[in-house]
Amino acid sequence: MLIAEAAAASGLTIDTIRYYERSGMLPAVARGADGHRRFSREDVNWLTVLFWLRATGMTMQVMRRYATLVHAGDHTIPERRAILQEHGRQLARRREELDRCEELLAYKLSAYDAVEQRRTA
Repeated sequence: MLIAEAAAASGLTIDTIRYYERSGMLPAVARGADGHRRFSREDVNWLTVLFWLRATGMTMQVMRRYATLVHAGDHTIPERRAILQEHGRQLARRREELDRCEELLAYKLSAYDAVEQRRTA
């Protein structure tokens, strides 16, 4: 599939795919006789993983390390697991922060509702 199709399938932009390829996170993609990239299903699956890792807030530095380990083979699974476990802990902390933020917003909205009710009463 061409880069536009890979972008649509993975959720990434074409520019992001090119960046991931230049940075080494995406292994070399096959090219057709016309010189255009030809993305395999496996390439798109990996791009989708990268999309979601970034969507969770994983830093580019950690993503690059994780990608390097994935491309190095199964003997790196323990380190990959550790990276994902640590990222999961970071997500849990972020979720707690967001819950506190949501509570503050609810408190403020409730206070505004009370003020508006007093004005209309």
